[in-house]
Amino acid sequence: MTPFDSLPMTRRLVLSGAGFLALADLGVISFHPVTALAAANDKYPEDAFKQNNGNEAIKLLYGQTAEPSDKIKLDAPEIAENGAVVPVSVSTTLADVTTVSFVVPENPNPLAAYYKIPPGTMPNVANRLKMAKTSNVIVIVEAGGKLYSASREVKVTIGGCGG
Repeated sequence: MTPFDSLPMTRRLVLSGAGFLALADLGVISFHPVTALAAANDKYPEDAFKQNNGNEAIKLLYGQTAEPSDKIKLDAPEIAENGAVVPVSVSTTLADVTTVSFVVPENPNPLAAYYKIPPGTMPNVANRLKMAKTSNVIVIVEAGGKLYSASREVKVTIGGCGG
């Protein structure tokens, strides 16, 4: 008797397994123990997410300030009809991007999102942010060991993280 004998064989289980094997065979999915170990050792930036000041959150994450760049394209609505779901996206032509962060200074916790970008990945990120009130949305991109930023004001008409 194997440990798998107790699992019910369902169509979903068979199709999921077949899909996983197909993607693994194509090289879309791979498991590298060294990469997994390195990822497990990356520390979640909990202190930065707990900050109530955007500049302090950025300082905890990066230890430096960002310079504005026209190589970052930040898409965000001019007016958000519902602050609970504000769609934002960022793309950049900067080389060697390692992280992308979204900061909303007027939120109770300004650091809204933080992404680590693996080498060889296109640095395009989209998210839906929750905004308490009208504020700038600032994106910080770390590329080549330097910090770059772009910002856009988003007017919030109703809802959000404040109520």
